[in-house]
Amino acid sequence: MGSRSDWPTLQEAAQILDELGVPYEARIVSAHRTPDRLYDYAKSAKPRGLKAIIAGAGGAAHLPGMTAAMTVLPVLGVPIETRSLKGLDSLLSIAQMPGGIPVATFAIGQAGAKNAGLFAAALLALEDSKLARRLETWRGRQTRSVARATDHKKSKNRKP
Repeated sequence: MGSRSDWPTLQEAAQILDELGVPYEARIVSAHRTPDRLYDYAKSAKPRGLKAIIAGAGGAAHLPGMTAAMTVLPVLGVPIETRSLKGLDSLLSIAQMPGGIPVATFAIGQAGAKNAGLFAAALLALEDSKLARRLETWRGRQTRSVARATDHKKSKNRKP
């Protein structure tokens, strides 16, 4: 994440990874304030055994793109909602990458972080059958949790 203030959003990805038993690390790496840390992190990610990077940032949101420029690992970009432009600035910055520097871009905010966690798990599940089963179970629970009807009473003309 670009700063500590991004954690309330990115903890949604962490929660999904925790539920699915996927190990991860959470680090603060600012593209603008800690460029050397970013360089070291991105360059060392693959040799350290990481398989993908979820990078969340707000405002100028250069973290995902700069990370993708320095590693061949998949980078999943999560735009953080900002006060001034509600995250639209972050979304456009992350999505509008030059050809050759791909960043998979997710929705603004917590939904995007949750989906980034699920997407990372799905990528890893391609080569991990146990994780694939856990992900299928998680998705099945989600499907079953959707009610078929509301609980509140409607008019007497209600159809079953």
